[in-house]
Amino acid sequence: MKIAVSSTGPDLNALVDARFGRCQYFIVVDPQTLEFEAVPNPNLAATHGAGIQTAQMVAGKGVTVILTGNCGPNAFQTLSAAGIQVIVGVSGTVKDAVEKYKKGELQPSGQANVPGHFGTGGMSPTPGMTPGMGQFPGIGGGRGMGRGGGAGAGRGMGGGMMGGGFQTIPYGTGAAPGAPSPMTKDQELQSLKSQAQALSQQLDQINKRIKELGEKGK
Repeated sequence: MKIAVSSTGPDLNALVDARFGRCQYFIVVDPQTLEFEAVPNPNLAATHGAGIQTAQMVAGKGVTVILTGNCGPNAFQTLSAAGIQVIVGVSGTVKDAVEKYKKGELQPSGQANVPGHFGTGGMSPTPGMTPGMGQFPGIGGGRGMGRGGGAGAGRGMGGGMMGGGFQTIPYGTGAAPGAPSPMTKDQELQSLKSQAQALSQQLDQINKRIKELGEKGK
């Protein structure tokens, strides 16, 4: 059995990437032995069809379960058609996510939890920042914990990609570029709750790593 986890880095200590189609890596792991393969996502900067293309790529790896933060309808349908279970709302480290799955704490999702084109947008006016509804620094993009690069070093989200799965909202509109329709209030509320939970857990992991590094330096 193989599980694929959307990840911000190439190892088990990296944080779960809240995006599926445009995540930075997939960690394809055997949940029993924890042997894994880090697979860079070639669709990270895809303009269109990232969800479907990424779903097809992951299906080709022979996985049976996907663990991720958010999954759009096109990717969800493609994965479901391939017989792959999708579990959304996952956060924390990749290793923690796999352990939770093994304990039965994570259950398959019945549908996509975000609209199409989630996590995409136009050019940001400042690297790492997004226009529109406030200004959020890019999270993700780091090499994960324990690889000397810290957590969330960022890849400079100037290309319109937001770390942590945030959606870039263009000035003067209520929808992401190319999105078929704006989020409903319930969808937006659920999305924001998922993002808040993911950020909270990411912050806990970052503070934990800061503490570990501080103790090692003494």
